[in-house]
Amino acid sequence: MHMIKRALAFAFSIALLSVGVPLLSLGTAQPAAALGNGLALTPQMGFNDWNAYGCNVSESLIKSTAQAMHTNGMQAAGYTYVNIDDCWMTHNRDSGGHLVPDPAKFPDGIKGTADYVHSLGLKLGIYEDAGTATCAGYPGSLGHESTDAQSFASWGVDYLKYDNCNNNGVSAQSRYTAMRDALAATGRPILYSLCNWGQDNVWTWGADVGNSWRTTGDISATFASMLSIFHSNVGLASYAGPGHWNDPDMLEVGNGSMTATESRSEFSLWAEMAAPLIAGTNIPSASAETLSTLTNSRVIAVDQDPLGKQGTMVSSSGGLDVLAKPLANGDVSVALFNETGSTATISTTAAAIGKSGASSYTLTDLWSGATSTTAGTISASVPAHGTVMYRVAGGTSGGGTSVTGALHAVGAGKCLDVPNSTTTAGTQVVIWSCNGANQTWTHTASNQFTVYSGSSQRCLDAYNNQTTPGTKVEIWSCNGQSNQQWTLNSNGTVTGVQSGLCLGVAGGATADGTLAELQTCNGGSSQRWTLG
Repeated sequence: MHMIKRALAFAFSIALLSVGVPLLSLGTAQPAAALGNGLALTPQMGFNDWNAYGCNVSESLIKSTAQAMHTNGMQAAGYTYVNIDDCWMTHNRDSGGHLVPDPAKFPDGIKGTADYVHSLGLKLGIYEDAGTATCAGYPGSLGHESTDAQSFASWGVDYLKYDNCNNNGVSAQSRYTAMRDALAATGRPILYSLCNWGQDNVWTWGADVGNSWRTTGDISATFASMLSIFHSNVGLASYAGPGHWNDPDMLEVGNGSMTATESRSEFSLWAEMAAPLIAGTNIPSASAETLSTLTNSRVIAVDQDPLGKQGTMVSSSGGLDVLAKPLANGDVSVALFNETGSTATISTTAAAIGKSGASSYTLTDLWSGATSTTAGTISASVPAHGTVMYRVAGGTSGGGTSVTGALHAVGAGKCLDVPNSTTTAGTQVVIWSCNGANQTWTHTASNQFTVYSGSSQRCLDAYNNQTTPGTKVEIWSCNGQSNQQWTLNSNGTVTGVQSGLCLGVAGGATADGTLAELQTCNGGSSQRWTLG
């Protein structure tokens, strides 16, 4: 459901994460227990009515959309779920406590609608809320989980999007787990999509509860919204995998002020991040251009790759981003994304994306289909707000392992140091003459800098999620958030994923005990580091 509506209807304020870009990881994802319902072994693909229609959902809309998907190439391209969002029910339960489909909107009920969708070889999804009321004010499922899950199963529902409005402050994990168990008890396979807006570090527990989880607040049909959500989601790759996916919200391809170039970027980035591909536009009236974007088989194959790796950032400088995603057959998908307002050349290398062992590599442009070869350089002129995607074949793939050593401040000739070897969270780090374990840092595959080990382990952290120059850099308990993620750049700088600022030495000083802080990147030696 849309943030604007939540704010107006329920005065509920949601703080969006503001995440930047992490370093490439081709290594093994952080272990996570999948839900175990056998669903979403690749990210789910389908349609949801909310972005295009809001509350104006109906049986006729769902049926016409399903029929269009069946005939326009979307179903053949892999789109499976036709999902009903909020406003499908009456404002009151029946005398037995059951949800009641609005008879004016759904004269054949949800079951009749599901039967039609199933007759086309598609599946039906529905919406509910893990609170006392949905975001639009209809009955929620809090306290009715078993009854509602049984209703969904009896109607033939295949997918549940479960929202987070009016939750009465009850623990998200307990509310979402209650519905997980209720769905499992029905015996019907129902894909479970958690929609708690990226709150409560859902990515750290979502894999045990749902098949996907929203990592952010709601998207809108603007480039700025898409860009913000991309930054929020791209740092969470270690939590995703077959059966459990980070969800940066539904696609706005074909909607609002999104240009064709921007829509193609969204689709490229969502595929590179192994995100669910849930179309949110008017499908029966979609333009040929919109359908061409939504059904690009080469890009969809990257999203649906059975290895199930979420792509991560190789490098980012000045709004020019390089992402890489290892694929099951040994290829690597590379996305060159231009966040800026001007055409720019974006370049990387085969080695940087984890490829090695060949004198030349084959590049397939996933949008044009053109192929070329390179000895190692991967480069393209990318339009403003555009993305070029390549599939890189040849050689071998690997890398992405963690690196451990002292983090040397080049300008000072000192090491990044935790004063007095303390483990106290909130201690600001300094530079000091190189000498010990409190200066031994590991840059992990999930782009954290950790110090110490076991229960004493701490992460390098930008204080209080602040993103302004001068913000102190400290140690804190590791929590996976973006203010604890750091990109090692080829020019020797270390940038904060959340802020985009450089790790620097205060005042450019060289004395023992000088504080480290976030700074506007300037290329100076006091902002250059080496690890090892």
